[in-house]
Amino acid sequence: MLLAIHVQPRAARAQIVGPYRDRLKIALTAPPVEGAANQALCQLLAKHLRVASGQVQVVQGARSRDKTVRINHPLADNVADFINKIS
Repeated sequence: MLLAIHVQPRAARAQIVGPYRDRLKIALTAPPVEGAANQALCQLLAKHLRVASGQVQVVQGARSRDKTVRINHPLADNVADFINKIS
C-alpha cells in the first residue's frame, strides 16, 4: 500500500492532521535532521496501522515534506480502522 504524505516537522505534538491538498498531512515533533522525521513518520504510521515499523518505509521524498510511504502487508481491517480515524 502506498500513501502520499505531507509532513510538518517540529510540531507541538505528533498526530495525523487529515487531508491536505491531494495528500495526508501528518505533524511530527521530530526535526528534519538526519532522517529523524522520516523515522518518526514510519513509527507513527506503523502504530496506527498496527504493523511492525520495519514494514513502513519512505520510498520517495526522503528530503522533502511531500513523501510517498510504502506499507508492506497491512491487514485490511487495520487499514479500514485507519481510514475511519482520518475521515
